Amino acid sequence: MTLNVAVLIGSLRKDSVTRKLVHALAPLAPKGMTLKVVEIGDLPHFNADLEGDMPAPVKAFKKAIEGADAVLFATPEYNRSVPGVLKNAIDWGSRPYGKSSWNGKPAAVISQSMGALSGFGANHHLRQSLVFLNMPTMAQPEAYIANSTTLFDDKGNLAKPETKDFLSQVMAAFGQWIATHKA
Repeated sequence: MTLNVAVLIGSLRKDSVTRKLVHALAPLAPKGMTLKVVEIGDLPHFNADLEGDMPAPVKAFKKAIEGADAVLFATPEYNRSVPGVLKNAIDWGSRPYGKSSWNGKPAAVISQSMGALSGFGANHHLRQSLVFLNMPTMAQPEAYIANSTTLFDDKGNLAKPETKDFLSQVMAAFGQWIATHKA
């Protein structure tokens, strides 16, 4: 069975640690799972006045989410919460009312930070939104990545075997989660 997973990265920076983390996840995904990053940087600020005639980037974004079997959210933590750009994408995907692109999509959250708290606040704030959006979100294993700037070599590869092993377990569990909860 092929599982197509849309991946949203909560950082727009080209060389962000979150983006490096997502690229490191792809080879760790179980057989049959494909990760496809859905870019969110071109989405305009959410404005309900635009719902009747959604901008082209919003239409493309919603189509990409609707075509996926599941969604993986990878986020840094900004001020103990999710970055505004990620919340903006979530809001656009939920509109117009009654036509949410998120409804029923299995999800997982991986958060990271350069400090010891590992994006805990962002992870849990994001989960609050996902409950409302009716996205069954994987609870275990929890994926909080601390001290993230120390995890990669100069080529962007995971440098610590224990991190690679943990992320392999996360991806295997997510594959099982999707299979169980796929609409």
